[in-house]
Amino acid sequence: MIRRLIAVTAAVSLVAGCSHSGAGSATEPTKTNIVMVLTDDLSMNLVPYMPHVLALEKQGTTFADYTVTDSLCCPSRSSIFSGRFPHDTGIYTNGGRDGGFQTFKSRGEESSTFATDLQRAGYRTAMMGKYLNGYAPNDKYVPPGWTEWDVAGNGYPEYNYNLLQNGQIQHYGHDYLTDVVSGKASDFISTSAKAGKPFMVEVATFAPHAPYTPADPDKDKFPGLKAPRTAAYDVLPTDPPPWLADRQPLTSTEQTAIDTAFRKRVQAVQAVDRMIGSLEDTLDKAGVADRTMVVFTSDNGYHMGEHRLNPGKQTAFDTDIHVPLVMAGPGVAKGATISRPAENIDLRPTYDALAGTATPADVDGQSLLPLLGDHPPASWRTAALIEHHGPDNDATDPDHPAPNSGNPTSYEAIRTEGYTYVEYTDGAKEYYDHRADPDQLHNTAEQLPPDQLTSLHKTLLALEGCHHAC
Repeated sequence: MIRRLIAVTAAVSLVAGCSHSGAGSATEPTKTNIVMVLTDDLSMNLVPYMPHVLALEKQGTTFADYTVTDSLCCPSRSSIFSGRFPHDTGIYTNGGRDGGFQTFKSRGEESSTFATDLQRAGYRTAMMGKYLNGYAPNDKYVPPGWTEWDVAGNGYPEYNYNLLQNGQIQHYGHDYLTDVVSGKASDFISTSAKAGKPFMVEVATFAPHAPYTPADPDKDKFPGLKAPRTAAYDVLPTDPPPWLADRQPLTSTEQTAIDTAFRKRVQAVQAVDRMIGSLEDTLDKAGVADRTMVVFTSDNGYHMGEHRLNPGKQTAFDTDIHVPLVMAGPGVAKGATISRPAENIDLRPTYDALAGTATPADVDGQSLLPLLGDHPPASWRTAALIEHHGPDNDATDPDHPAPNSGNPTSYEAIRTEGYTYVEYTDGAKEYYDHRADPDQLHNTAEQLPPDQLTSLHKTLLALEGCHHAC
């Protein structure tokens, strides 16, 4: 409870000075609006190709050690909505008994999300683009908490899809999905501002998820661009876990396919980047930019050749679990970087704090606002938890790993500023020292002293057993 009160106090401090002269007093504080752009499979190596995101970093604060609870679409998004780890949501995969939209719904998770919190606090709320794996717009179902709902099901091709628009199915043929939700988000912002209502809009793109479809104006850009050849490219770590140990060097055909896929991903995020610029322009024109928090992030990362893996995710490597998080808005330092571990479970309590509303006690995350303030807290988590169920053998899953793209067995992991530690259900372990080995090429778990391994295991167990304000 003390942490929750600190978060609310930090929120008041961050937005101090924001006021309006509407029906109330001229000094009546206004609630902070929130615009979140959530991308799909956007890895850190795509950010340099997004000028509006780079500008947002200069306008706001970057979280350098932001981690997802599972590098997979549905469990990650479930953690964002609920503020809870997979061990509390029960969502570890994209479908079946331990994942997917139907499981999230049947477990009652939709009844308590940042959307329900903010709507109760008087916000207009909008969900646009991608919801959870398995959601079908033709069922015309809208979860609680949303004022506006413009959501697709299979929007991965970006063209020729259905959108459920506030109860009505609308088919789009050659209207690029990212552009469509961009326009709808701008309309929602303008309408909310004219009504004098605080608002929260999540614009969840399908880009740059496979099949990596760029908008028509972008499909010929960046000719000859290749995937980054980092130190980990086509290199196995020493003492790799069994699921990775037999991976052979990338063939020339695989390397060509990786380069083509990377180039298409860079092309696909150009529309996302333009959307961010367009939304910022809309906020300016609506006169609410000075009281709006803009958030940019991704549901998970993506590897492309690192550790000899074809394009994919689901691993505990930084390529997959470490993603961008940038926040810019009232009271947020410009051009700053925060290195303390943050997770996607922290977004819900952060939004609650911005709205000045209480976060339910069963939420695992903590508001990030104290970290954004002038006096960051002395006490903060030192490790982030990652939980994954595997291998993924569901051929109908859009994230089903292609051959040689990495399909790890179930694992639990912790990531700190200094290291990543992984325990697999088959008994394998990994330990990577980030300072000495930033590319995660040397698994030194077997070389650690027994007391250090015991300490790491206890830390992991403690996080696995955490159920509030972790």
